[in-house]
Amino acid sequence: MTDTDVIVVGAGPTGLMLATELGLAGVPALVLERLPQPSETPKAGGLSGQILELLRYRGLLERFEAAAGAGPIRAPRLPWGGMHLDFTPLAEPPMQVMPLPQPQLEGVLAEIAVELGAEIRRGQRVVGLTQDDDTVTAVVRGPSGEQRVSARYLVGCDGASSRVRDLAGIPFPGLTYPEVQRVGLVSFPDSVTPLENGDIEVAGVGRIAFGFTRTERGEFALGSLDPELMGLYTSEEEESTYDDAEPMTVTELGDSVRRVLGVDLPLGEPTRLTRFTFHAREVERYRDGRILMAGDAAHLFPSPGVALTAGLMDSVNLGWKLAAAIHGWAPDGLLDTYHDERHLATTRAMLHAQAQVAIRRGHDQAGVALRELFQELLSDEQPLLRLGALMAASDIRYQLPDNDHHEMVGTFAPDLGLRTDHGATSVADLLQGARPVLLDLAGRADLREAAGEWSQRVDVLTARTDDRPADAMLIRPDAHIAWAATVDEPGDTAAPALRAALSFWFGEPD
Repeated sequence: MTDTDVIVVGAGPTGLMLATELGLAGVPALVLERLPQPSETPKAGGLSGQILELLRYRGLLERFEAAAGAGPIRAPRLPWGGMHLDFTPLAEPPMQVMPLPQPQLEGVLAEIAVELGAEIRRGQRVVGLTQDDDTVTAVVRGPSGEQRVSARYLVGCDGASSRVRDLAGIPFPGLTYPEVQRVGLVSFPDSVTPLENGDIEVAGVGRIAFGFTRTERGEFALGSLDPELMGLYTSEEEESTYDDAEPMTVTELGDSVRRVLGVDLPLGEPTRLTRFTFHAREVERYRDGRILMAGDAAHLFPSPGVALTAGLMDSVNLGWKLAAAIHGWAPDGLLDTYHDERHLATTRAMLHAQAQVAIRRGHDQAGVALRELFQELLSDEQPLLRLGALMAASDIRYQLPDNDHHEMVGTFAPDLGLRTDHGATSVADLLQGARPVLLDLAGRADLREAAGEWSQRVDVLTARTDDRPADAMLIRPDAHIAWAATVDEPGDTAAPALRAALSFWFGEPD
C-alpha cells in the first residue's frame, strides 16, 4: 500500500504543470518542494511558444493573462544568437510571447494544481530514494524530521542540480560553457531617455544602440518588449561560481555592464534580475523504472527562452501517460514513449540553442561574417518562418506508429473551427478536459463504430469544418494527433488502422 500515487519533487513551473495535468486526469499529486516558501526570484520572464497554445486548449490561458495583465502577443522582434530576428515582414509572426515573471507564473500554476487536488508540501528535501517493481519510496527531511513517503511513481522536477537524478543514478552528460549571463528589466532613471528606434540616450555618456554590442570583454544587449522598461543583457566569461539561490542585485548587473560595455549605465528600479550559466545537457534516460525526470532536471539548454517551454511540454506529454498507468489501462510501453518523444523534442530545441552558441561566440571576422550571412538569409520569409517554428517548438512531429500514413500524425492538432448539431465548437474546446478525442469530420459511421469499444476512454464527436484536412483524427490528451484518415479513405483500411492506434495508445478495450 502506497501513501500516494505520484510524488512530484519540485514546485517550480514543470512540477506544478505536471500536478495540474495529473489533476485533470483524476490523479491528485503530492508535490514536495525543498524551499520553505515560494521563490521570489524571477528566473524566467514569461511564457512563449507552443505552451501558450496548449494552455489555451486547456481553457487555462485566461488565468495567466489575468496575472500578466495582458494576453500573448506575436513578437515583432526577438533576440537569437547575438542578433535580433525581425518578424515584422511576416503577416503572422510565429512566436507568441507573454511576459509573466516566474513567481507570478508559479502562483497561478499552484492555485490551479491545488484546485485539481494536488497537495504541495514545502520545506521538504528528498535525501534518499529506493524503488522496487511496485513502489518508489522517498526519504524526506523537513522541519519535523525525516519520514518515508511511498508512491507508485516519482517524477524529479527539481531543477538543474536535481537530487532525484543523482539519487536515481541517472547520468546527465553534456558540457558547461564558461560565460555567465545576466538579464535585467529596470525602469528608466531620469538620466536615461528612450528613443523611438529602441536606442537610449544617457546623460554624460551619449547614445547606446538597441540590439547587441560586442566588445573584447563580452557581449551587451539592449531591448525590451515593454516600452516602460529597459531590458539589459550581458555575457562575459568568468571563473567565479554562483549559488543559484543567491539573488542577483542591481549593483551586480551594473558592474557587469561596466566591465563589458565600459560605461556606467544608470539603472532604475528592477522588475526582473536573473543570472545564469549556459549548459548543454540531457539525461541518458527520462525513465528509470518508477522514477522519471522532467524539466531542467532532464535537460539544460545553452540559450535563453528555451528551457521553460521545454519543461512545461514535458509535463503535458507525461501527465496523461502516468495517469493511464495509475488508472490501470496503460498499454505496454506507453510510459517509455515519454523518453522517446521528449528526447526528440529536446534534440530539436538543442539544435537551435547550440547553433546560437556558435553564432553568438564568434568575435573574429569569420564570426561577424556568419552573423551577417544569417541576417541576410533571415530576411526571406521561408527561413524566418522555419526558425520561428523551431524556436516556438511548434514544428515537433513525434515519430508515432503510422507516421507515413498521414502527414498530420505526430503533429500538434490545429484549432479547427467545428460545426455540430449542437452548435459551434473547436478543437481547443474539445481538449479542455485533457481527454483523447476521435473527431469525425466526414460522417464516418464505420470509424465511429470501430472506436465504440473505447468509449469509456475516448470522446467521439462528429463535426463539420471548412477545408477538412482529414476524414477523421484521433487526438491524444496532449493535443498531438495519434492517427488520421485521409479524405475518402476506404473503411477496410481506415477502420483497422484506427483500432490499432486506439490499442497502441489507450490499451485494449474493457
